[in-house]
Amino acid sequence: MSRQLHIVCLDAPWPADYGGAIDMFYKIEALHQAGIRIHLHYFSYHHRGHPTELNPYCETIHRYERKTGHKGFSFTLPYIIASRINEELLANLSKDEHPVLLEGIHCAGFLSKLDREKRKIVVRLHNDEYDYYKQLGHSSNNLYKKIYFYHESRLLKKFQETLPKNCGYAAITTKDTQCFRDQYGLKNSFFLPAFTPYQEIKCGEGMGNFCLYHGNLSVPENEKAALWLLTNVFPKIKIPLVVAGKNPSKRVDKMAHLYQHTCLVSNPSATEINDLVKKAHINILPSFSRTGIKIKLLHALFEGRHCVVNEQMVEGTGLEAACHIGNNANAFASIIVQLHHQPFEQEEITLRKKLLGATYNNKKNVQLLIPYLW
Repeated sequence: MSRQLHIVCLDAPWPADYGGAIDMFYKIEALHQAGIRIHLHYFSYHHRGHPTELNPYCETIHRYERKTGHKGFSFTLPYIIASRINEELLANLSKDEHPVLLEGIHCAGFLSKLDREKRKIVVRLHNDEYDYYKQLGHSSNNLYKKIYFYHESRLLKKFQETLPKNCGYAAITTKDTQCFRDQYGLKNSFFLPAFTPYQEIKCGEGMGNFCLYHGNLSVPENEKAALWLLTNVFPKIKIPLVVAGKNPSKRVDKMAHLYQHTCLVSNPSATEINDLVKKAHINILPSFSRTGIKIKLLHALFEGRHCVVNEQMVEGTGLEAACHIGNNANAFASIIVQLHHQPFEQEEITLRKKLLGATYNNKKNVQLLIPYLW
């Protein structure tokens, strides 16, 4: 009899239009291709609807409303966790003893109520959420949001300290794996690379046309990165910059149109983003968060030409050699000027194949996960 698995997702895994959804969807696809029958459970919010694109990969699909606003509030649990504790979901998981994959610490609020003796449970750690929320607080300019992020961060640290030791914890970077082993005592933490649609290096040789920064611009950290480039780097150099992403603020819109050599592409489709990544001569990706792995970095390295980052973007990823690293505005400006007339060559493509090919392989990585579930 074929293996069956419950997967609980913090959000609808389709459309795969941001980092977490990309990792979830392509993991579901890889598990399905490995012959596993999937019972999918996901929380619906952000008006992501009832995606029928998931039907071919799943035996059953259960959708639950996330408790938003005051209904999801708790004095003792982080909002991202308390708002996803659902009795119907717990009842559905308790009907059998199939293993459970919980996508994100967000879905781990009822771990203590699941029988961990008769079934294996793995929690996918998309980040050290404590550190991630602390850094979101640092990046936010909105006082209310800043207070919320710091409060959530404190509760997340407390919650992560109480996680049961007899589950598997699939961290997305080697750095996060070590963090959960050392700081939280979770010795069953293991490195499981991100699942992505990028399975083959497709970089174009030669010259591209512009510099590109892309990301979900409604996330405070990404907005901060875009504004940093527009106010600190590109006023120094007259090289074209395209900023592209979801839901840009009025401030980003205004700054992107301040100079003739900078512009904004609002809410591009996945196809448009891919086209921009491929046509750019330099993908520029500063980060103000040291947690997790940024899928947009993998996208740029698999499909784009030169890639300029800071240490926070690549620390603990093993991808440092494939990037040009600068840690302040002057360093970024200097590197961009140097690369502006430098063709992207075959030897760099060969290096990327060596660095990325073995690690970010969905078929191989699903075989790393399976022993932790059965």
